Amino acid sequence: MLAAPGAAWAGAWTLPEGTGQWLATVAASSATSAFDDSGLYSIPRYNKLDADILMEYGVTDRLTLMLQGGLQHIDIAAPVDASRTGLDYTQLGARYQLFQADGWVLSGQAVIQIPGTSDTSNPAAIGYTDFEGDFRALLGKSFTLGAMPAFVDFEVAQRQRGDGAPNEFRADGTFGVQVLPRWLILAQSFNVLSEGARSPVFGSYDYEKFQLSAVYALTPTWSLQGGGFTTYAGRNAIQENGLILGVWNKF
Repeated sequence: MLAAPGAAWAGAWTLPEGTGQWLATVAASSATSAFDDSGLYSIPRYNKLDADILMEYGVTDRLTLMLQGGLQHIDIAAPVDASRTGLDYTQLGARYQLFQADGWVLSGQAVIQIPGTSDTSNPAAIGYTDFEGDFRALLGKSFTLGAMPAFVDFEVAQRQRGDGAPNEFRADGTFGVQVLPRWLILAQSFNVLSEGARSPVFGSYDYEKFQLSAVYALTPTWSLQGGGFTTYAGRNAIQENGLILGVWNKF
């Protein structure tokens, strides 16, 4: 899984020609506080539930196509008292391998995100109502940690946003280690920095998330994932904590 791109974790790796994978995940999170320049302060309870499926297919050994869609529910307590249930972003994109040698792989990726709603009057829909583009460079390395296969994946991205939201710089990282033949541990960092402020609704912000999960291989093609995540630092951003469950399949 870690040395070859045929597994249900891609990162910078592309899939071999004629092979594919899908990853179905459910993430539930909640927040009752947010970060400002002084630390944390209380906010109306914010709950979010995302159910998404990501499908990838290797058109060639170097080109992988991607499609992701799903459903989302957001609920914000009084005095905001708003909720939304409907389509999440639909994502269409491709990843192309630029270089691979000695365990290293470098790829470029472009994704277009199609919003599931255009209702800008609903506070629970803010930030999810316009098209977005995500353009990133991905660098991966597979190696062994003692006797355990392992890998790292680093990604930097420019997120182009609309509807008054500022564009974003993103930097993500993943460390994976196969601690037992059927068990993979993933430690992941997701970091977002807004590029200024574009409206009173969208001020300048940043946030840093950490996610830890375990993946158990039921068979050579089916795996289960479970873990949790937290927003451990930020500015003008909610302090979010949640759980993630997933099912992975290779074909």
